[in-house]
Amino acid sequence: VQLQASGGGLVQAGDSLRLSCATSKRTLSNNAVGWFRQAPGKEREFVASISWSGDSTYYGDPVKGRFTISRERAKNTVYLQMNNLKPEDTAVYYCAVAYSAQVGLSRSAYRYWGQGTQVTVSS
Repeated sequence: VQLQASGGGLVQAGDSLRLSCATSKRTLSNNAVGWFRQAPGKEREFVASISWSGDSTYYGDPVKGRFTISRERAKNTVYLQMNNLKPEDTAVYYCAVAYSAQVGLSRSAYRYWGQGTQVTVSS
């Protein structure tokens, strides 16, 4: 099982980044995918989730209206487009594959986790 998260970096407030989560078709199966983040000294928090079909998405309150999750099945890849980044978005971002096809909001809904990619937003 391998989930490869990439696309993180150091940006300024107001900038954009696009994170990618690449994996195998077998790992994705027919399940939803989510993004979480963890800042130093804080709990890992939910960011966004997309259903297997792609018809359903859900976002955490801090990122609503700024982040967009999408998936490209042909490439077995899920993206997180992050716009208007803020310093409080600084964290390690993790992608994860859920146990089911439906969006999941809690960590317990996810079966496989990637290694994380660092996003740092300077003010």
